Amino acid sequence: MSTSAKAKKGAAAIQKQLDDIRQRILKDGVTPELAKTATQLVFGDGSPTADIVFIGEAPGKNEDLQGKPFVGAAGKFLDEMLAGIGLKREDVYITNIVKYRPPNNRDPLPEEKKVFLPYLQAQLEAIQPKLVVTLGRHSMNCFLPDLQISKIHGEPKRIRISMKASDDILTIVILPLFHPAAALYNGSMRQTLIDDFAAIPDILTKL
Repeated sequence: MSTSAKAKKGAAAIQKQLDDIRQRILKDGVTPELAKTATQLVFGDGSPTADIVFIGEAPGKNEDLQGKPFVGAAGKFLDEMLAGIGLKREDVYITNIVKYRPPNNRDPLPEEKKVFLPYLQAQLEAIQPKLVVTLGRHSMNCFLPDLQISKIHGEPKRIRISMKASDDILTIVILPLFHPAAALYNGSMRQTLIDDFAAIPDILTKL
């Protein structure tokens, strides 16, 4: 969907689709064990008409408390990198694969990612971004399961997804990046992430 087509459809209509997906997760009782130990569902945040969607792996402690993705130290770093390319959180959409915080911030389990994937795909179908930026290997592996992040970070990959809501094929460009949390304590990875991030405006222009 082009930017003009999205504008025509309207932010309110897309936001309603997103709200419906959120309600569906609650109604379907997705990952009851995670839901039991979490404070709340952390669905997503940002512009429903965004050209860029950022996808992390799962909420952490701060996200669980505030109900928004990427609001801790890693989120602060993400905000800095967005500012570095002239964007704010309100200009993009941010979410995670798994929408409940795993206990003690453990990695999300394969079955947890699998059960949340259709809802994540529905979010992408609603927003129809030009670019999907995956943050970390868990997020990348949902779309590019056979690749290693250390080898392909910063390289855009075009993929096709069969849309559930219709018979259409959604073509999206995935940009795999390291997770901001991993870069907080590793100077070289931090610089790599900043450099990869700097390419986003150029990639968007080409799209």
